[in-house]
Amino acid sequence: MSDTIKTRSVVLDCPDPRALAEFYSQILDWPITYADDEWVVLKSSEPMRICFQGVSNYTPPIWPDGPVPQQFHLDFTVDEFDATEKRVLAAGATKAEFQPGDDFVVYYDPVGHPFCLCLGAPTSEDLRL
Repeated sequence: MSDTIKTRSVVLDCPDPRALAEFYSQILDWPITYADDEWVVLKSSEPMRICFQGVSNYTPPIWPDGPVPQQFHLDFTVDEFDATEKRVLAAGATKAEFQPGDDFVVYYDPVGHPFCLCLGAPTSEDLRL
């Protein structure tokens, strides 16, 4: 036996798991591998899953500052912004008004979770903390 801990899933609370999973499936090109009324799973070709859990009283975060704080966000690496921005906006994302950096762009998914499209692979400076 090992005491190693490995990431299994990132789970997003949301009002409609199927609808939000379809959004992320479209922008990431990951298949939905399981779905019921309250739980939907996307899997990448790498050992990574994003799951969507239905919550009846879901309240979206208000970012960057608001009464419902951001609990976390997802960062996705992209090769360039123009084509990927068109893709995520067409799928239903909204571009955040406040943009705090120049090598990433902040968006909201259809239920308000912030996520970032980050240009290029992480550098050693990106991994500093």
